[in-house]
Amino acid sequence: MNTAEPDQTDRHRHESLNIINALRRGTVPAEGLERIVVGLDMEEGVIARQLEYVAEGGGDLKFIRGDYGSGKTFFVARALEIATGKGFATAHVFVSPSAPLSKPKALYQQICANLRTNETEHALKTIVDNWLFAIEERLISAGRGGEGESALETAAEKEIETALAGISEKNTALAAALRTYYRAYNAGDFPIAQAAIGWIAAEPTIGRDFKQKAGIKGEVDDTMAFLFLSGLVEIIHSAGYQGLAIAIDELETTQGLQRNQRERSYQTLARIIDALDGGRMPHCYFLFTGTPAFFDSSRGIRSVTPLYDRISVVESGTYKNPRQPQIHLSRFDTGKLELVALKVIDVYSQAYREVDRERVSHRFIRAMIKKITGRFGGRVDVIPRIFLKEFIDVLDKCEIYEDYNPADAYEFEAGDLREEEEAVMVVEF
Repeated sequence: MNTAEPDQTDRHRHESLNIINALRRGTVPAEGLERIVVGLDMEEGVIARQLEYVAEGGGDLKFIRGDYGSGKTFFVARALEIATGKGFATAHVFVSPSAPLSKPKALYQQICANLRTNETEHALKTIVDNWLFAIEERLISAGRGGEGESALETAAEKEIETALAGISEKNTALAAALRTYYRAYNAGDFPIAQAAIGWIAAEPTIGRDFKQKAGIKGEVDDTMAFLFLSGLVEIIHSAGYQGLAIAIDELETTQGLQRNQRERSYQTLARIIDALDGGRMPHCYFLFTGTPAFFDSSRGIRSVTPLYDRISVVESGTYKNPRQPQIHLSRFDTGKLELVALKVIDVYSQAYREVDRERVSHRFIRAMIKKITGRFGGRVDVIPRIFLKEFIDVLDKCEIYEDYNPADAYEFEAGDLREEEEAVMVVEF
């Protein structure tokens, strides 16, 4: 019998602990989502195929539509996990007063701040370093580095300009900032190097000293934000990643803005869609989430007919089609919640020790779901996070106290599983 290597076992246990800790706090785990996801195989397959298209040089997007409690944020986190597994850099941004859809600079800023790879969080500097290292390696392999560090640096700076030629035709500042970063890093001038990364990320507090050294005036603004994003995607791809996958979450908050801000927000959406469809953002993938009201209400995108026409869907009734611009997430139901509970039991057993299935049985899980949903008028769709927090509490107490009996806190009624039914129940994931 093959057993996992000790380091693999430790990583698996560490991931299991992270999942349980997040669920205990009522948040989405940062990794390992495939271990607790249920009922989304078709949707995951569509996302995976889109990412394969983007990796080949395309640009694509998907809107995730669902009511509150349908798991939109969980699903986009899972989609980004799939993207990371396929070699993409990712960023997860929430539309908010600090990052409104109406201000492209703020979105770009948040994308840079939340940039992640499989190896690194806050990954902008690492990605830039990998890109510059790849340029140097390419020059050395081709015998174009000359002799000495000075010659290699000069050749690399020319390559920076060449790589960003399309961007520099419209704005020379990105190439100038990267060139300044490269020089400063090689010279050991780390404050200037850090300032260069900060300026590229549109941080607002970069001093005059850096701008003078780089020969740059001003900063990244709303008019240039998407140009800089295109340049960032080029850098990401040239650094060895498949591309950039971006989730922009909670679009429905846009409906609460004043009319002029809403209109600018919807113009931003239209610009992104047109850039992707027009081939101007290769290797870039966008995921957006919103409630049905965002798509259908008079203050949502229905108010902008050209935009609505681009992303509206054909109602498909029983046979849903997730290949359309929108993926419609179904509400959670009792069956899905049971499956999640069983998966959580497996994860918990990996994090701590085997769960006592006599105390935490199928019969108990169903009774617990029934009692908690009863607090919310029977609405299963609004309680997954609440249920899982309480379920982890039950598992914790069973693990800590040998004499704790969770059934004492939950009433069993007719209709729950009988013990003989439970004994033969088979659950398929």
